[in-house]
Amino acid sequence: MTGLAAAPDAAAKIGPGRLVLVVGPSGAGKDTLLGLAQAALADDENVVFVRRVVTREASAYENNEQVTPEAFHAAKADGAFAVDWEAHGLCYALPRTIDDDLRAGRNVVANVSRTAIPALRAAYADVIVVSITAPPDVLAVRLAARGRASDGPISDRLRRSVETSGADVTINNVGTVEAHALELIHAINGRRAD
Repeated sequence: MTGLAAAPDAAAKIGPGRLVLVVGPSGAGKDTLLGLAQAALADDENVVFVRRVVTREASAYENNEQVTPEAFHAAKADGAFAVDWEAHGLCYALPRTIDDDLRAGRNVVANVSRTAIPALRAAYADVIVVSITAPPDVLAVRLAARGRASDGPISDRLRRSVETSGADVTINNVGTVEAHALELIHAINGRRAD
């Protein structure tokens, strides 16, 4: 992972807004819950849902900004990204504009790789990690239904460890999506679900 230098001390960390990092395996339902939370919080000017920059064709399943690998690397060289990482042969990034939103005190919500967490915790003052997960059999069914060629073999996706330690909030996404979206909204707003 590249594109983000750790802040030298706590006083230099970017804030005071909260950076909510949503992580979890493919098929866990991250984008579904993010979409529901975004719709529910659409009128809240203090919450910003970040569109990742990705070198993959856009789909109905993700709210990403599609770019070519060449455009991605040019933007990275220009300092346009707060953080970037590679996974499954693709490049991902969060735009540098999140810094302005966090400095303005807004809650910024982003879908990221777990590999990005340490650098983001080092650079931002208030970071909460929300792990969205599901049992392997549920993940397999969801990945098969999605049928996205860029996902690669389902067996490869399921072999990845589903590590939730280090998460501040874990959502086991096997109940109603509405209930789990409410859990995510509570995490975004800094509250625990009742």
